[in-house]
Amino acid sequence: MAEYQGCELPEDLWYDLDYLWARPNEDGTFVVGMTDPAQTMAGRVVAATFRKLGSHRTAGRSVATLESGKWVGGVPAPFDATLVAINPAVEENPGLVNVAPYSDAWLVVLRPDDLDAAYRRLTRGPAAIEALKAWIDKYGLQCMRCSE
Repeated sequence: MAEYQGCELPEDLWYDLDYLWARPNEDGTFVVGMTDPAQTMAGRVVAATFRKLGSHRTAGRSVATLESGKWVGGVPAPFDATLVAINPAVEENPGLVNVAPYSDAWLVVLRPDDLDAAYRRLTRGPAAIEALKAWIDKYGLQCMRCSE
């Protein structure tokens, strides 16, 4: 796993190069969550509200809303998709996003309208890591994790 400015950047994930990571499942769905730099920028997450299961979201439209003491923001769909699952652990304990952004605190599972189009909107490997490092530099971040 790559690390930069204290931010974990798993090399096996796909990224929207802004706020989200995506992990493909064998059934063609993607597990989606916030990156370590994004959770740091958001601050301690205190509330999570999810769109209705089965709802269709076009790329850029919100699948969830997260709220911290300093920020309220939508979590944009990284590609056109249907919301097929939400993480009950994050619903119950939104602060988990700040503790385990790449594991226990995944946010949603999305079924893309077009699998190839979904992959075209995501980046992986060295190109993704370099773009994320540039994003971290742009915002002057030093990642930190909250404890439970």
